[in-house]
Amino acid sequence: MNVFTLIILDVILPIFTLIGVGAFLHRKFNLDMGTLSKLNTHLLLPVVSFLSIYESKMAGETLFHIIGFLLLQSVCMIILSVGIAKVAHMDRSLSAAFQNSVVLFNSANYGLPISQLVFQHNPFGASIQIVIIIFQTMLTNTWGLKNSISASISGLGAVKEFMKNPVFCALLLGFIFHALSIQIPTFIMTPMENLSTSFLAIALVTLGAQSAHLNIKQVSRPLVLSLAGRLVLSPLVALAVIFALGLDGVTAQALFIASSFPSSRNSALLALQYGNHPEYAAQTVLVSTILSSVTVALVVYVSKILFPY
Repeated sequence: MNVFTLIILDVILPIFTLIGVGAFLHRKFNLDMGTLSKLNTHLLLPVVSFLSIYESKMAGETLFHIIGFLLLQSVCMIILSVGIAKVAHMDRSLSAAFQNSVVLFNSANYGLPISQLVFQHNPFGASIQIVIIIFQTMLTNTWGLKNSISASISGLGAVKEFMKNPVFCALLLGFIFHALSIQIPTFIMTPMENLSTSFLAIALVTLGAQSAHLNIKQVSRPLVLSLAGRLVLSPLVALAVIFALGLDGVTAQALFIASSFPSSRNSALLALQYGNHPEYAAQTVLVSTILSSVTVALVVYVSKILFPY
């Protein structure tokens, strides 16, 4: 069975099953979207963010190269997304949703299974994805969060809102607990791990509920720009950065593949939380995930030619 078919069966279908469940439940029971948003933003996301930092084991020269690539690529994508938004004359709210959809990608529930599949005989390749997940978690809950807040709140109010956000606080605590090697009691750790495990399902069900009444009769220009930025521009930028840094082998292959992943569900959650065109954000996540079944398979194929090991 080829990579393309495996991606469809092992990654795409499970994701869309949960999204479909959320859409069905919302149509049948009219779920409270405000409650779902707060559940994700104020409970599940903070726990996942804390644990991703607290349990991380990042070290070594390879880590330095990976972080260097991720920082450089993210800065390039941020600059490009800001420029595209200005050229397209997007308002502040739409620009925030657009930028998040291009810069933030689905590194966990989509990226990790694909990495495990591609590097099933090379655990090191899959372990690189863990570093990418941690980096994306931090980027989402720092730059992505600030981007969303500043679209609806300006000045000192935006700074205060950012500093009191539970996810940002969780990241800080995660760093402190990790740096000081503080042991968390089992009676606290077990519930946190249970909440972390449930985040994927609830986040995708929430995305499905957001998408339950989506009407994509006409493909908008912002949607096309988001898809092009996330699925085409991002891999091209990653390729340029990889060559510039002189990366090769498994490291280059894993980073190139990760750059092609679809828009993060968290970009839709942030748009819902702060009212930045949530329907458009949900559309971008859904459509980019569907199209990525083709684009990711293509990038995987190209990566094996360009960066053999």
